[in-house]
Amino acid sequence: MPAIPSLGGLRGRGNPRNGARGNGRNRVQPPIPVPLSAYIVDCAVYVDGVRLPGRRTHAEAIKEVRRRREGFVWIGLHEPDQEQIQGIAEMYGLHELAVEDAVQAHQRPKLERYDDTLFMVLKTLRYVEHESPTAASEIVETGELMAFLGLDFIITVRHGAHSGLGKLRQDLDQEPERLKAGPAAVLHAVTDHVVDHYLEVTSAVEDDIEEMETRVFAPRTMVSAEQIYLMKREVLELRRAVMPLATPVRRLAEGFTRLVPEEVRSYFRDVDDHLTTVSERVANFDELLTTLVDATVAKISLQQNTDMRKITAWAAMITVPTMIAGIYGMNFDYMPELHWKFGYPLVLVVILGICLLLYRIFRRNDWL
Repeated sequence: MPAIPSLGGLRGRGNPRNGARGNGRNRVQPPIPVPLSAYIVDCAVYVDGVRLPGRRTHAEAIKEVRRRREGFVWIGLHEPDQEQIQGIAEMYGLHELAVEDAVQAHQRPKLERYDDTLFMVLKTLRYVEHESPTAASEIVETGELMAFLGLDFIITVRHGAHSGLGKLRQDLDQEPERLKAGPAAVLHAVTDHVVDHYLEVTSAVEDDIEEMETRVFAPRTMVSAEQIYLMKREVLELRRAVMPLATPVRRLAEGFTRLVPEEVRSYFRDVDDHLTTVSERVANFDELLTTLVDATVAKISLQQNTDMRKITAWAAMITVPTMIAGIYGMNFDYMPELHWKFGYPLVLVVILGICLLLYRIFRRNDWL
């Protein structure tokens, strides 16, 4: 917690000898610092996989672990700023570049090694419920989750409202045998938790794409290309979250660092298998949506061709009376039909007969 300024220091600001001018209403008050506890979701010490009772600050927790020479610290942060995370970074020896990435977010999934610390970035996904995939403006919401892994600590930093780890921590607290493997076991649990959500989200997106596919190929149902491109944009969000994560997970499974013991690497191989399944799904989504775009464009072109044939057919029938009326509207002196008693009825019959003949021809050829 930051220290509260003394009353003497506050009184000194209003002393004219210190350079203040006018009354207190004209002075700009400094921003009120937000305590670090507002960003720390949880801070706990684990020894032999069991969470020790009591609440500790980040400094007290790491001192307790290093005094015992066993166990580890798990700190959970939610959207800290540079000033708030600085104390933790100095106490735990976090690299400034990794800390900057953790604060600013908007990073690609990656795995980096700084001395004796690993820094891992994961993208979290949430499926946005909606009535219809053709009417939704957003289908997938993304967040970020960073993890600092050391010999005796793990620090998780969350960005986004849907990437909470509270339920995961409660489940792990009930499995001390699993946590005996150290902070690497927590990193595996977090990664597995994120990838499992990938599977849930891709299953929901798959249902949306199947519904859209049904509508595209259904008769008398129009799905615009813009709606399909919206779905492709959401699949692109999936791709950006899933595809770059494959390399970091594989490196952890193959023994990239001594911070991940052998018994935990085998579990990362299982995560890698799940991630491969998700990657294949996302790749299939993109190919299927490309096919749906082509089908939609072909369907629109076919509809336009049908409309043009109908317009051409009606124009051909209208041409008949127009042509005949044009001939008899030239007003020549010697046109026998103009003075014939049955000339007018005969012209009408001829016009009607030709139009009916053309109509039957066009109908037989599916132009009308």
